Amino acid sequence: MRLAIIGCGAIGSVLVEAICGGSVKAELVALMDIYPERCENLARSFCREFTNTAICRDLECLLNAKPQLVVEAASQQAVKEYIPTILSHGISVVVLSVGALLDENILKAVKEASRAGKARVYIPSGAIAGLDAVKALANAGIDRVVLKTYKNVKAFDPETLRRLGFGEVRERTKIFEGRGDIAVKLFPANVNVVAALALASGQIPWVEVYADPNLQRNIHEIVVEGKASTISIRVENVPHPRNPRTSYLAALSAIQLLKELTEEGSIAVGT
Repeated sequence: MRLAIIGCGAIGSVLVEAICGGSVKAELVALMDIYPERCENLARSFCREFTNTAICRDLECLLNAKPQLVVEAASQQAVKEYIPTILSHGISVVVLSVGALLDENILKAVKEASRAGKARVYIPSGAIAGLDAVKALANAGIDRVVLKTYKNVKAFDPETLRRLGFGEVRERTKIFEGRGDIAVKLFPANVNVVAALALASGQIPWVEVYADPNLQRNIHEIVVEGKASTISIRVENVPHPRNPRTSYLAALSAIQLLKELTEEGSIAVGT
């Protein structure tokens, strides 16, 4: 499979390493970032066998590489700007900045482009577990979805904390409580899991976000109450070694999805 990646940051680098190292059976045809030097550094570090990988600053360059699948690992803004166009060209996508899809206008544009281009949108489980059960439970009806997220204070944008009235956090502090669609706008790099839960359940989760200067892991506690079951999930993730704002599991989840999409004769496990 011919594969391209948008975003050459922490998660993008893990994906590039997996592809060029042979864990994911795909041909890396393009890397795109607003800072092309990041792509060049990744290609030099991991992709000595991929001398034909295009280094792109814009979408036209990426499309000219003729990928069959594009992975977005950049930002919610990248989802808005690039994903509908890619889909309209008949190219399927993996969206990692899934928080963007809680914007009704963006979600509508993505769905329409997907139908028009007859291309698919894939969303990995990311930093949480249990989405297969949540999707199954939605068939019987879901009444309530609650997510509590705990991260080290360093994982949050300092300017956002100041804007919310938290200039200095010395102990575990609740810095937000409210609807998930508001949370993903305030913390676009921290709570993309909200959108995955919303899309799987059909409900906007109620979200609590905590900053803790002593916490060494990114913790997500999820409760989903439905007609057929009540699901409780707790995930304690090691922060990504290159970016404490995200969990290492999120990158590993994307790798696993790519393996399932690129391997022939594989067995699908889970809903």
